[in-house]
Amino acid sequence: MCFKGRLALLALAAGLAFARPALARVLNSFEGARAGIALGASSARRTLFLDEAASAKAAELAGVKVKPGVVHAYRLLRDGQPAGMAYLDVHRVRTLPEKVLVVVGTDGKIAGIEVLAFQEPPDYLPPQRWYDKLKGRALDPDLQIGRRVDGITGATLTTRAAVESARRALALHQTSGEGKKTE
Repeated sequence: MCFKGRLALLALAAGLAFARPALARVLNSFEGARAGIALGASSARRTLFLDEAASAKAAELAGVKVKPGVVHAYRLLRDGQPAGMAYLDVHRVRTLPEKVLVVVGTDGKIAGIEVLAFQEPPDYLPPQRWYDKLKGRALDPDLQIGRRVDGITGATLTTRAAVESARRALALHQTSGEGKKTE
C-alpha cells in the first residue's frame, strides 16, 4: 500500500477511535405512548404558561424544580368525557436529555409513564416494568427514590429523573386547575 493510502487509513482509524456512537434514541411517539396508556382516549393539546409565581407554587408542591415557561399538556377524552391529562416532560438525566410522557388519571394519580426519547447510553434506561410500578401513585412524600420507590443499580439517575417527572406532572395537574387536590 502506498504512503498516501496508509495515511488515509490511519486517519480513518483515528477518526473512528474518537467517534462517539449516536446515543439519541426515539423510543415511541406521543400518539403511540398515549394510546398505550390511555386506551381509546383522544387528546386535545393544552399549552400552559408558567410564570415565576406558578412555577414556584408547582415546585413547592412537587418538591422538585419546575422551570417557568411553556408546558405541553394534553387533555384526554374518552367518549366525550374527561379521561385525564398527559404531560410532556423534557429534562436532563446525567448529561443528556430525556423526554417522558406522564399521564395523570381523573383520580389525580399516575395512570402511566413512558419514555419517548432517551439520549443517555441504553444501559441507563430502566425497563418499562419499573415505570409501571409508578402507576396509581399520588403526589405524596413516599413518591421518592429510597422511600416507597426502589431505584435500580446502574440507572440511579434515570430513576430519580423519572420520579421527578412524575412529581412535576402531578403538581402541575393540581396547580393548573385540571385536577382536584388529593390528600
